[in-house]
Amino acid sequence: MVPLAQILTVAALAGSGAAVPISQIGTINGTTLHQVRNPSYVFNGAVSIYKPYLKFDVPIPADLQAAVDRTGLLTKTYKRSEGVAVATPIDSINDAYTIPVSIGSPPQVLQLDFDTGSSDLTSKLMSGYTWDISYGDGSSSRGNIYADTVVIGGVTVTSQAIECAETVSSSFTSDSAVDGLVGLGFDSLNTASPKAVATFFDNAASSLDAPLFTADLKHDAPGSYDFGFINSSLYTGSITYVPVDTNPGYWTWTSSGYAVGTAAFSSTSISGIADTGTTLLYLPAAIIKAYYAKVSGSSNSNTYGGYVFSCSATLPTFTFGVGSSRITIPGNYLNYAPVETGSSTCFGGLQDSSDIGINIFGDVALKSAFVVFNGASSPTLGWASKILD
Repeated sequence: MVPLAQILTVAALAGSGAAVPISQIGTINGTTLHQVRNPSYVFNGAVSIYKPYLKFDVPIPADLQAAVDRTGLLTKTYKRSEGVAVATPIDSINDAYTIPVSIGSPPQVLQLDFDTGSSDLTSKLMSGYTWDISYGDGSSSRGNIYADTVVIGGVTVTSQAIECAETVSSSFTSDSAVDGLVGLGFDSLNTASPKAVATFFDNAASSLDAPLFTADLKHDAPGSYDFGFINSSLYTGSITYVPVDTNPGYWTWTSSGYAVGTAAFSSTSISGIADTGTTLLYLPAAIIKAYYAKVSGSSNSNTYGGYVFSCSATLPTFTFGVGSSRITIPGNYLNYAPVETGSSTCFGGLQDSSDIGINIFGDVALKSAFVVFNGASSPTLGWASKILD
């Protein structure tokens, strides 16, 4: 999810006068949140590729910008009034899943995207705190920070920082089905000023049975997030844990290698982030070329902004290593979607990370596994296989 959808980003103002001690957060020790498919979701490959460039503040390649401009999807500017907690997220292309979150009193239920690739949510004015984000296309978004009660799946934080957008970048368009996001990255990634603030998860962690949450994302079906416990019925075999580098605030980890289809496993270190807020899987050019060499008729298209192929193509699986364990992404997940409605050309779920400058294990990879985001004093990521459709 692009940071601009931080129109709603949840981060508790720990250390400020409005913060509530962890002991007052609540008594819920664990909770399950069910994901719902966004029925208004419309995929466009160029826009999907465009979003990580904005999210990670990377200059936009000219051919990609031209491909996005041709779609005509990212042309609107929105102005929000001060004090409004509900803000329309501006990218309708990639927000396929939302979760109901209650904010304020009386409560207002908003449909939010959970994003482990950012660290921000957003209601009463918290004097002196603002947020301001710049993007790779030169645009920006900004607003004030408020504090109010936030309830997610029964877990309550009574003084949660909520970032409300007053000015929204023209790089995004409206999606009435999504109201913003809940950042689940580490606090250091938070964009509040004059100082960063704690995320919802960080603020709630000590009230849970365990300081962790799990993601069980699904392919074309509702999925769920569990907070505070691990549901053993959601995965098969064992969970393999790997260390996390929290600098600068992402869930950064190192994969042990990859394999294309039935080919031998190639042992090579691939450092990347586990990001529920990014749709696709972005890896180094050499890996991408090795994969699409096995897809007849595929090409790296300037018109569509990434690797495309005939929708009738049968794609090989893609396997990535987690230590000595392996997670396999089915080929049908990687035959992602038509480049535009009605087209017989499809867009790949695996794309080149070279220009972005960071490898991203987005939802295409995450929904192929059961993933544990362990926020203990030495954070780790746990990966396990699960039964896929």
